[in-house]
Amino acid sequence: MENYKPKILVLFYSMYGHMFAMAKAAAEGVIEAGGESVLKQVQELVPEEKWDDGIKAAKKAMSEIPVAFPQEDLKGIDGLIVGVPTRFGNMSAQMRNFWDQTSSDWIAGTLIGKPVSVMSSSATQHGGQETTIISTLWSLMHHGLIAVGLPYSNQEQMGISEISGGSPYGASTITGGMGERMPSENELQMAKSLAKHNTEIAKKLMVK
Repeated sequence: MENYKPKILVLFYSMYGHMFAMAKAAAEGVIEAGGESVLKQVQELVPEEKWDDGIKAAKKAMSEIPVAFPQEDLKGIDGLIVGVPTRFGNMSAQMRNFWDQTSSDWIAGTLIGKPVSVMSSSATQHGGQETTIISTLWSLMHHGLIAVGLPYSNQEQMGISEISGGSPYGASTITGGMGERMPSENELQMAKSLAKHNTEIAKKLMVK
């Protein structure tokens, strides 16, 4: 087990590409920490005829990212990072739909004892990022997952030179009122640092 790379699933939902950018940064962090990164997105529920040009562009950019299946992709992983935008202070319906299909894994205890970290985004600085992360963790802790946040040793969340996401609960990004702002380098670094922290803990939790 000494040279085993922990397998970390980076599971995200993104409508306009913000959480996709954060998820890619997290996947890089997993690799930099010596883990194996698996990047997957959850199924879209908004009918395609309702997509505006921004959604269409984002979906095209994400078209090569596989869609995760609840009965397959939670098995055989050593850790989990969830990226989910806030919807009125809670997780998006798309991510909720994924976890609502995981009863068999809950019964089997598939995820018990494995680390999980959550990332989020909102349009405004106080738009529900922390409540989304925390309420998402509530659901994940029912699976026996161990919550891993972003410690203050990560100085990116201490800065005041820009309006930025990030908290002890997890990495996050602010998108702007019309989604015009993509994650800053500071926010992407927090996503990467969170993933590194999660991966390092996964290594320590693995059976020797």
